[in-house]
Amino acid sequence: MTRKQFDYVPTEIEPKWQKKWLDKNLFYVENDSGPKPKKFVLEMFPYPSGRIHMGHVRNYSIGDVMARYFRMRGYNVLHPMGWDAFGLPAENAAMQNNVHPKKWTYENIAVMKAQLNRLAMSFDWRREITTCEEDYYRWEQVMFLRMLKEGLAYREKRKLNWCPSCETVLANEEVVDTRCWRCDSVVIQKEMDQWFLKITKYAEELLAGIDTLTQWPEHIKTMQRNWIGKSVGAEIDFAIEKHPGNTIRVFTTRPDTIYGVSALLLAPHHKLASKLNEMGELPAGVQDTETTDKVGFFTGSYAIHPLTGEKIPIWLANFVLTDYGTGALMVVPAHDERDFEFATKYKLPIIKVVEGGDLPFTEDGMSVSSPLINGLKTGDAKKKIIDHLVQKKRGEAKINFRLRDWGISRQRYWGTPIPIIHCPKDGIVPVPEKDLPVRLPENVEFKKTGGSPLAQSPEFLNVKCPKCGGPAKREPDTMSTFVESSWYYARYPSIKHGNEAVNKKDCDYWLPVDHYIGGVEHATGHLLYFRFFQKLMRDWGWVSGDEPAKQLISQGMVYKDGAKMSKSKGNVVDPDELIARLGADTARLFVLFAGPIEKDLEWSDQSVEGCYRFLGRVYRLVMNGLQDLHATKAEDRATSGDEKKLQHLMHKTIKNVTADIEKDFHYNTAISFMMEFVNGLYQIDLSAASTEMRALYKKCLENLVLMLSPFAPHLGDELWSEMGHKEFTLNTNWPKYNEELAKSSEKEIVFQINGKIKDRAICRDGTPDEELKELALSNLKIKEGLGGKSPKRVIVVPNKLVNIVV
Repeated sequence: MTRKQFDYVPTEIEPKWQKKWLDKNLFYVENDSGPKPKKFVLEMFPYPSGRIHMGHVRNYSIGDVMARYFRMRGYNVLHPMGWDAFGLPAENAAMQNNVHPKKWTYENIAVMKAQLNRLAMSFDWRREITTCEEDYYRWEQVMFLRMLKEGLAYREKRKLNWCPSCETVLANEEVVDTRCWRCDSVVIQKEMDQWFLKITKYAEELLAGIDTLTQWPEHIKTMQRNWIGKSVGAEIDFAIEKHPGNTIRVFTTRPDTIYGVSALLLAPHHKLASKLNEMGELPAGVQDTETTDKVGFFTGSYAIHPLTGEKIPIWLANFVLTDYGTGALMVVPAHDERDFEFATKYKLPIIKVVEGGDLPFTEDGMSVSSPLINGLKTGDAKKKIIDHLVQKKRGEAKINFRLRDWGISRQRYWGTPIPIIHCPKDGIVPVPEKDLPVRLPENVEFKKTGGSPLAQSPEFLNVKCPKCGGPAKREPDTMSTFVESSWYYARYPSIKHGNEAVNKKDCDYWLPVDHYIGGVEHATGHLLYFRFFQKLMRDWGWVSGDEPAKQLISQGMVYKDGAKMSKSKGNVVDPDELIARLGADTARLFVLFAGPIEKDLEWSDQSVEGCYRFLGRVYRLVMNGLQDLHATKAEDRATSGDEKKLQHLMHKTIKNVTADIEKDFHYNTAISFMMEFVNGLYQIDLSAASTEMRALYKKCLENLVLMLSPFAPHLGDELWSEMGHKEFTLNTNWPKYNEELAKSSEKEIVFQINGKIKDRAICRDGTPDEELKELALSNLKIKEGLGGKSPKRVIVVPNKLVNIVV
């Protein structure tokens, strides 16, 4: 017959299947308490900036393969998507382009949603979340009011991180190397009233919980441990000379070194700093907390050592922080590197009180020159000093955390309004829950300077006090957008319930998230808040469980020409252009094949073209095969040697692909195994094949298509349909393998002389003993080893070894 030529044209295949999937609501999922196990696969939702980039393609392709694979394995899979829609870029766009942030945001969402659909992302769009919608941020305001009632939300005047470009406060987690995480401007310190969430109440639990996160990357867990920063030690009171009744309390993790104190250091803004400063105006460097230089200033005042009664000079230093510990440190130069550097610079005494190596010696050792604890090891010395200080009422055991309370106030418009009213008579008044949500006004003016439009909007600001009915003002600050992304994962299961933030029954079914996918840049920001809100909602009885996600998968960045893709570097690859040229399946396959998902990916035009050619090879292999096999029924049977060899290749491939996807999500090697399978199938000549071989070959094609379909779903469904199947691949069972048939049909045989290995050979499984014996005796290295001697015995262990005894 005349053979038809088949060309792989993704631009014809892909739109057709996208429409079929959407028409059939293929990706919708219901809660199911039946026998199916559940899987909740979640990628961190994007900010709707206007267009997706290759980093998005990689992130969402990773999750989409998981979702499709687990559904084919018989799981009930929740795979939702939404939009982290509040944020400063929308406001900046409003100022630059004279367009309202809401309009800009929703236009971007429409574009990005269409792009995700073109990439075949299997999202249940019924559960779509947009955080700038009132039915979402209303519940955030409810949460805030509950936290306020419970003392977990409070207002306080503090020196805070201020970005002069964004004109807003930043949390510590949003400052990267002294610069704004969003615009890269140098951050300054500014004192102002702010709203805080008391995340420190959960510091101990957040730290302890890290040990239970066995499927989170170790480097991210380490970053969280360091950010929480638990320090066990003591707080010690030093009386102040000439200021009776005043004391300086210092925190130290090494109370055993107290006899080595040569100075006390206060933060420049410590409450006692101005009172104790007898030396005049402070040098500018002392107040510059951004510099890496350690700058100090002697106040002229002295403290009294609580054990020896000696005078200790009091200094101010730029590296002592007001809001960490007590805002005061004791300087022990002999046993702390920073103190040693400071003491050397300012010629302070260096007193050795722990026996060990060269100074500064910072390890545990034996106490010396310390009358109360001489001869004691560090652990015992700490305990004795603390017990003595407690007895004398001059100190106490203390645990400190580096973690600070979370400042959520932002001086911007496009965010969740904080539901507070400021009344001249009644002070801070919560907005009654019945009046929620506090809505953002639509008619505001966006200026490039001058701060938040809300602070300049009479329509928004002016309100009656709910308590006294008098004139009052609304809180003009909005919440950090990190608040929206801290609880969104629990909203997806609850999306149908409009009268509550989250539905416990639905959350008990779906939570925790089984596989959470996102970048390492969120390690000490979003992921910490994400865990905090889970514990918060658990304590309110809204959800069950201590942690929000079982497994965290942190994918690598996408680089091109050695640099991270960015518009400023001019090295961006537009996914739409790639899809139009080579297809969405090619884009998906490349970002998954180019390397392990946790490693950075280097863009390669050659590799992208290679993935396209591979999909074309699969298309032609299957379509040509179907021409020859149109009347053949697919069967997994083998009799002859060639049939058994192909059968082994099929089962081995299914086993390896299954293991690589499910165990460690090694997508790149799973694809490699499929490529080897395709190469093997191309070696089969169907024109000379037996009936049994033809049936087995067709079975191989079916299994190949099913295995490839999570990675290249358009091509998968196209070929599955061409094979005559009516259902989608997503609703078809994942191929099964036979463990025995997957085992290698070849064995490595060791050749020995008197038990010592001389050589090895690859033989077919089950090679007869006599044949193995002949192979060994004819082996060149065995002949050399025998040196003309005749064997006394030849011992054969089937499929393992031949040992020649001389």
